[in-house]
Amino acid sequence: MAATARKTNWFAIWVSVAVVVVLVAVGALVVWMNNAAVSPDPVVTPDAAVINAETGAIAVGDGDQSMDTYIDFMCPVCNQFEQAYGAAIQGLVDDGTITLNIHPISILDRQSQGTEYSTRAANAMYCVAAADGTAAVPFMQAMFQNQPEEGSTGLTNDQIIAIAAASGVTGIDACVNDGEYAGYVTAMTDKTPIAPGASGIGTPTIAINGETIANSTLPAPAELGTLFE
Repeated sequence: MAATARKTNWFAIWVSVAVVVVLVAVGALVVWMNNAAVSPDPVVTPDAAVINAETGAIAVGDGDQSMDTYIDFMCPVCNQFEQAYGAAIQGLVDDGTITLNIHPISILDRQSQGTEYSTRAANAMYCVAAADGTAAVPFMQAMFQNQPEEGSTGLTNDQIIAIAAASGVTGIDACVNDGEYAGYVTAMTDKTPIAPGASGIGTPTIAINGETIANSTLPAPAELGTLFE
């Protein structure tokens, strides 16, 4: 008896092939996304006596007690904090009471229209500090004096380089333009402590002798020294 010929179901075959192709493509996409997620900017650690490579702190002064400040150059409140407390803090540095540890971090890149101003500015401060630690505070002050509006594109790299030059540091063009320490800024930002009562990292964040405090507990500038008595 002749065998009954079977018709090939090409529709089913092509559907199966299409499914396989889609699955392969999705798998490739997942692999690419995973690779991208685990391949951040390379972390180049600034090498300078005033920079604590582990914490990212730029040290100013040599007092036995310490004050840590975590700042974002796009943050208006950080600027207000500097204007209100900067002189008092510098006084405590100058009289040998404290070592000021400045942590330039980046939490407001989303507020600079894609230019990543917070990261660029923090990177530049590391460039300055690595070149000349004594210029770190003048650079920080000048950056706040020239602070762009939140939500703007921020200062250009050329403008930042000019501020560095006015603060006494030149020759850091490549460091600023290449974002040499951008990956380091990201890594140090992730280490920022969360202030009591806060739901996440904020700026400015203040720590006194290693203990993070709520900004609301800061005394008036003239009374700042009482925190170290």
